[in-house]
Amino acid sequence: MGHFARLHLIGRITYYAGWIALFCGGLAHLNIATSMFVALYLTKRNLLEISLVCFLICIASELRARDVAGVEMSSNLKKAA
Repeated sequence: MGHFARLHLIGRITYYAGWIALFCGGLAHLNIATSMFVALYLTKRNLLEISLVCFLICIASELRARDVAGVEMSSNLKKAA
């Protein structure tokens, strides 16, 4: 698995994990399944922080993957010339 594919996979996983955490935070905010989140020691703030961190990791991974793809393309163009 190349650098681009690995970074893209990490970005995709953290994107969906962020949405799941955001959805769970919404459920906790609406007092739905609150007992489950209390049992897991997850507050609304913790779920929000988890979702924000996941989205930041997703953005960073996708930007690095884009940069790696650009470097690989430019090196391939140099080899072709």
